[in-house]
Amino acid sequence: MGLLVVLVPADRDDLTLGPPAVEALARLGVTSVALARDDRTAAVILEGWAFDPGRPHAALAALGATPGEAQTLQPIVQMAVTAAASKGGVLE
Repeated sequence: MGLLVVLVPADRDDLTLGPPAVEALARLGVTSVALARDDRTAAVILEGWAFDPGRPHAALAALGATPGEAQTLQPIVQMAVTAAASKGGVLE
């Protein structure tokens, strides 16, 4: 699964996920988009089985961002976590 986190200043009003951006991301293999932010930073999390996070320039262009204003982060570890049962299947 390709995963890329794009960080931009939160005060950017022109960062959008309108239909043209979503269509461009879909053509890049992105199947899931999540947004997160605080007072200073906005994060766009892009995922997709056919998405190549090693080539972020096209994804940045789809979002209306440039490499100079956006920081990109690629995952180091991604894992699923399940609850471990103990003593008869009851969690303590």
